[in-house]
Amino acid sequence: MNTIEKAGRPEGAGGPQSTEFEEAGIRVRRARAPFGPDEPLALDCGVNLSPFAISYETYGELNAAKSNVVLICHALTGDQFAASSQPLTGKPGWWPHMVGPGRPIDTNRFFVICQNVIGGCMGTTGPRDIDPSTGRPYGLNFPVITIADMVRAQAMLLDKLGIGEIFCVIGGSMGGMQVLQWAAAYPDRVFSAIPIATAARHSAQNIAFHEVGRQAIMADPEWKQGAYLTHGTNPAKGLAVARMAAHITYLSEAALHRKFGRNLQDRDSITYGFDADFQIESYLRHQGSTFVDRFDANSYLYITRAMDYFDLADDFGGVLANAFRGTKSRFCVVSFTSDWLFPTSDNRQIVHALNAVAAKVSFVEIKTDKGHDAFLLDEPEMFATLRGFIDSAARARGVDA
Repeated sequence: MNTIEKAGRPEGAGGPQSTEFEEAGIRVRRARAPFGPDEPLALDCGVNLSPFAISYETYGELNAAKSNVVLICHALTGDQFAASSQPLTGKPGWWPHMVGPGRPIDTNRFFVICQNVIGGCMGTTGPRDIDPSTGRPYGLNFPVITIADMVRAQAMLLDKLGIGEIFCVIGGSMGGMQVLQWAAAYPDRVFSAIPIATAARHSAQNIAFHEVGRQAIMADPEWKQGAYLTHGTNPAKGLAVARMAAHITYLSEAALHRKFGRNLQDRDSITYGFDADFQIESYLRHQGSTFVDRFDANSYLYITRAMDYFDLADDFGGVLANAFRGTKSRFCVVSFTSDWLFPTSDNRQIVHALNAVAAKVSFVEIKTDKGHDAFLLDEPEMFATLRGFIDSAARARGVDA
């Protein structure tokens, strides 16, 4: 990674502090934008959050017409490091197949922005940050947030950066929920939208899985009623179990069988005990233990709750089509055959709602056995589909090739 000497550069009074560097042929700008007491974020719960900050990254260059902006919305356990190394883990960004030079989201062509959501734990204000009224970490005193709050905060950052219309907003899973919220709340700012493997509302089954994870965290004695940072503890075991349970939902039975089956882990026979006899057990334990190194337990509670509360139709008289009435945005909806967390039927409901208002919408169901996580993996059919949609939208928008 080649760091350019612009670390900590102020961009106007109260503007973002940033670091710029090059990685894998991408010009990366890593920044944190503060919002002062005179710039509160109005939350759906009735609270004005102030002050707060948003951490984000940008890739590529903004063109003179500001017409080449692509906003990437991350999923539940994602972050702003879509195409650069995660600083805590050192691992590559979470969407390397999609974002970069020559990729469907071409950083030589587009100005790409990815923000850490409000309530997150990668620099954007969340429950681990200091509550100015107490001088201690917010913990459970942090206000409950929604998907709409996340999008409202993103819009405030774009305003601060002087960006009006977005050429494309894209994301999978919870990121797809944000895409739908963007299209409904700011139709005049969204030229094209790509919701992937998502739904217009969270299902009862998905709420149930989230509750299991939350209860695992809250049952950990180190959680301390959410005040673990003040007590100097960490509910790592509870958070690891929450991650293990959630990770199962991201995969498919076929993928689990193909990768692990009933294979034993570093042994020739079962131990008649409760160690990780099977490879799948060892894999899940690894997923849990590594997750706690990069994620905050309270953020997990807040962000899962935001997903649970998401019901886009509820804000439009219970009719999903009303959320998109009059839209001029172009849509491409993508689902996966083996995704049982956000099945194709959920994605088709979005398409039907868009059809009902004569919106410009394309839909593709990708055949794969990789489950919900397919949108993060090497899926050539998805790449070809999205490249074609993005190129077509770019021609219609007049974005230079």
